[in-house]
Amino acid sequence: MKLGLHVPDFTWPNGPSELGNDLGAVAKAADGAGFDRLSVMDHVWQIGIVGPPEHEMLEAYTTLGFLAGQTSRVRLLTLVTGVVYREPGLVAKMLTTLDVLSGGRAMLGVGAAWNADEARGLGLPFPPTAERFERLEEALQIFQHMWSGDDRPFAGKHYSLGRTLNSPQALSKPHPPILIGGSGERKTLRLVARYAQACNLFPGPDLGHKLDVLRGHCEREGRDYDEIEKTVVFPFDVGPNGERVNETIDALRGLARQGFQVAHGAVADVWRITPLEIIGREVLPAVADL
Repeated sequence: MKLGLHVPDFTWPNGPSELGNDLGAVAKAADGAGFDRLSVMDHVWQIGIVGPPEHEMLEAYTTLGFLAGQTSRVRLLTLVTGVVYREPGLVAKMLTTLDVLSGGRAMLGVGAAWNADEARGLGLPFPPTAERFERLEEALQIFQHMWSGDDRPFAGKHYSLGRTLNSPQALSKPHPPILIGGSGERKTLRLVARYAQACNLFPGPDLGHKLDVLRGHCEREGRDYDEIEKTVVFPFDVGPNGERVNETIDALRGLARQGFQVAHGAVADVWRITPLEIIGREVLPAVADL
């Protein structure tokens, strides 16, 4: 099993003046500890399950560019890009740029977006749910098209691109892996089966059912279910001194038995660095062969 570090919170003890140094130290520690990937949210305000909207939040792709310069091996992504916040042609270009400058370490995490308050607050597009999913599917088609090397126009219901030139092309082959976040059974998991290389699900008692739904969509799409990487959100809390290491390992073993290949989530008190070192020293070796 692989582990991913998600950094959703930037309200740290040293404040914004030291945030660059502190975030760089976290990224380097995760890279050195053996985490497979490193992600941030694509939000412009903090979300309720983490803190009040007034808490510090960094723009995602500027942050990923910074993280690329602090690391050498972890994959870099958002969990997940709100598809309506940026035009998909620009997103493809941004991901390609990140992939090239990081040496082929970019992944595209993408979803239909959900935070109406931040979108309206900063004047970002936020159409109704049905339209957001239509735009998500068109955007997925545009990403694949632009990463194919074909620069012919794209004409869809919501997006029209006159020339899909993308130079240089991404280093990742055939393109940066696409991860679709969310567990909606009728739309989201169908899009995973049709377009994605990975899914990201939320923990809960219905995880097995969600995987069964995905398997059914794969059968209908003629897609090999086993070629889709199954990722699950997992909150890492090993304790200040590793008191919950065994509990963490047992939980990860349970997820691996269900068929998940990646556990990806926030680490409690990540700014202390010590939890990352404990995970690298005690947890990662125990789950590496799951």
